[in-house]
Formats: sequence, structure tokens, C-alpha cells
Amino acid sequence: MLDEDTVLGLTKKLLDCIPTDWNTYASLCDENMTAFEPEACGSRVDGLGFHEHYFQSAKEAPPGAAPRIHQTIVSPAVRKIGPEGCIVTYVRIVQVATKSGEHQSLAFEETRVWERRPGSKYGWVHVHFHRSRVPASYTNSS
Repeated sequence: MLDEDTVLGLTKKLLDCIPTDWNTYASLCDENMTAFEPEACGSRVDGLGFHEHYFQSAKEAPPGAAPRIHQTIVSPAVRKIGPEGCIVTYVRIVQVATKSGEHQSLAFEETRVWERRPGSKYGWVHVHFHRSRVPASYTNSS
């Protein structure tokens, strides 16, 4: 049985820990996770090393250098794929406030694949995601 609230909660937990809590992120993800995302410039990313770099960079940034970020999951949907997996789809709105006071909103279409793993810390493990930026012309139209 799929508990949609559990998987959506884990997805939110995953997003909330980016880019400051590597330990939580790594505990939610399979060590061989795959991803397609804008930062990979059209290539598939295998494993967690690519992602760990961004967490390490955030950790090494001077105090106050990181922008304040607020994220919202819009129109989430969860679909079961077999007895041990599910796909979560949504649009993620990222609101950024920089140190200089500038504000910007970005939108991303995201698909996350979760696999049920009873022995894992949370019972589910994130195994793949695909993230695409929504062009500003779509998000800023009236």
C-alpha cells in the first residue's frame, strides 16, 4: 500500500535539506541515484558525488553569503509503479532573496522516483530525479 503523505513528506524533507544538510540528503538517497538536471548540462549524473559538491560549496561559503530561499511544491501528484516504487511529480517554485535585497522566483518541473526499502532509515529511498527549468516567459506571463 502506498502512503502518499509519507512520500510527499520525504520529498519535502529532501528539498528542505538542500544545500545545507548533506547527511539528511544522503540518508534519503540511494548511493547510485541517477539524475538529469540543468547543472549537469544535458548529461545523466550517476551517484551522489556531483550533488555533494554543491553541499560542500554552500558549507564553505562565508557567513551570510548564501541567499535566503523559500520553496513551494505546487500541484504534487504521486503515482504507484509496481509494489515497491512510486513517482512524485510537481512544480517547485523557488523564491530567492539575495544579500543585496533582490528577489527572484524560479520554477522547475520535477519528477522524483522513490523505491520502498523496508531496511532504510525512512522506509523509502530516492533513486532518480529529472528537473527542468520552466522558462521565465511561462512563469511571468499575465
